[in-house]
Amino acid sequence: MTLTAVHPETHASTDSATNWQPVCPLEALEPLWAEAALVDHEQVAVVRLPSDEVVAVSHWDPYAKAHVMARGIVGSRGGRPTLTSPLHKQVYDLATGECLTDPALRLATFPVRVRNGIVAVGRHEQAA
Repeated sequence: MTLTAVHPETHASTDSATNWQPVCPLEALEPLWAEAALVDHEQVAVVRLPSDEVVAVSHWDPYAKAHVMARGIVGSRGGRPTLTSPLHKQVYDLATGECLTDPALRLATFPVRVRNGIVAVGRHEQAA
């Protein structure tokens, strides 16, 4: 399943004061499975962790130069949740975007919140 932004008439619209964009209901995300979403014209990989925490990183694989990260493998390393590129297997820390296998690489991270069962992702300028 590939996610897109929730239609504003169906759920809360983008909150321009805080730059949050609704993406999907929490229940639409399977734990430990990444999904792609479009947030302010940027492709994002959204991951629900077993704790129901939701994280978001860039869908762009900086090594492969392709939008594929939502097809990667969700796992952990040293207790830190990770996402492994499906193409060349670089491993990224989901909290920081740091590549654990190649320090020269990094994924952009995005703030995420869940309110009233709706996952919303903050625009990239908030994550800086």
